[in-house]
Amino acid sequence: MLTRRQALVRGVTASLFSSIAGCTATSRTPKQRTVRMTDDLRFEPETLRVSTDTTVVWENPTSASHTVTAIMERIPENATYFASGDFDSEREARNHSNKGLIRPDETYTHRFRESGTYDYVCLPHEQSRMAGTIVVDAGETK
Repeated sequence: MLTRRQALVRGVTASLFSSIAGCTATSRTPKQRTVRMTDDLRFEPETLRVSTDTTVVWENPTSASHTVTAIMERIPENATYFASGDFDSEREARNHSNKGLIRPDETYTHRFRESGTYDYVCLPHEQSRMAGTIVVDAGETK
């Protein structure tokens, strides 16, 4: 038979573990995916599928400088515009592309909050078709 003190300790312990389990089940870990720029002037992967609230990191391990510049007409209507250099529009990014360069061994990040398809290019290598697509789904992705 349990003493009152033992019963109280077991009750408090069970309640504590239940609270901790609840916190763990509802806490979210940040979602992050990577796109690499390549020496053959490509984004790898060219198309990346992610879920909402995922941060994409573009890495530049090459010896060339690149940009990540969203095509304004090819992102969801309510989405936040993105471009390396933190420009507010594609026009501004194109007018000042040298300020948006991602130099060798640097990165650029953007968090995707709205579902939809986002097309982007590297401005210095746009004629070489250095372009990519991020597809953001509202649900979880694998």
